Amino acid sequence: MPADTIKTDLLIERYKHTGDIAVRNQIVMQYSSLVRYIAISMKNVYMKYAEVEDIINECIISLIYAIDTFEPDKNVKFETYASIRIRGSVIDFIRKQDFIPRNIRKFTKDLEVAFAQLYAEQKREPSTQELAEKLGLPEDKFRKLLGDSASAATLSFEELLYENNFEIKDNQDDEFWEAEKGVFKNELTAELAKAINSLKDKEKTVISLYYYEKLKFSEIAKVLEVTESRVCQIHSKAVLKLRFYLSDYLK
Repeated sequence: MPADTIKTDLLIERYKHTGDIAVRNQIVMQYSSLVRYIAISMKNVYMKYAEVEDIINECIISLIYAIDTFEPDKNVKFETYASIRIRGSVIDFIRKQDFIPRNIRKFTKDLEVAFAQLYAEQKREPSTQELAEKLGLPEDKFRKLLGDSASAATLSFEELLYENNFEIKDNQDDEFWEAEKGVFKNELTAELAKAINSLKDKEKTVISLYYYEKLKFSEIAKVLEVTESRVCQIHSKAVLKLRFYLSDYLK
């Protein structure tokens, strides 16, 4: 067992027995780099609505909650437990801001249903025009809503990847769970790569620059020499496809 893990286990055991805030603060300091890493890695999800330092503060609160609620006898590593709780806290924080208008939320949900129905009927990816017709919208209005839904699409995609698949179960054997999670992560990476590879060239570029290079939509627009609105449209359509392609795998 790594020395740091042993140290954490001892500190947590001491905190559970004593409730000493100084000990808890030691654990918080030990995992400060994990907090910052998660906050920065999820930056594109919240960058329009919160500063990094605000999110770090939320993550620290979540880390403290994880320390207080962690149960060593459940046989799950603290780092695993804390990471899941911290990522979940970022998503919860964004939800609570309620920054996505009701009509955009409805459009996003209706769009996912329409895409799935048309795909099932036609056995192929539906066009923008077909989706607009299915939703009973003029194509220009549909494109505008598609662009406006970029933020909702980003959050929706993060929820799909993190919330539905990294749950801690009671009495889960840690060694087995860690191995299972490792296999799942590898499979998910492969499935995600296949899903991204099925996208059109511009969609691949937008996904790569946004999620991997962490560029803003405005910066991607300059790279592609298109408007920011057009980048938002491409992003929303790409995420819609990725959610559809991954939905069966992630059930």
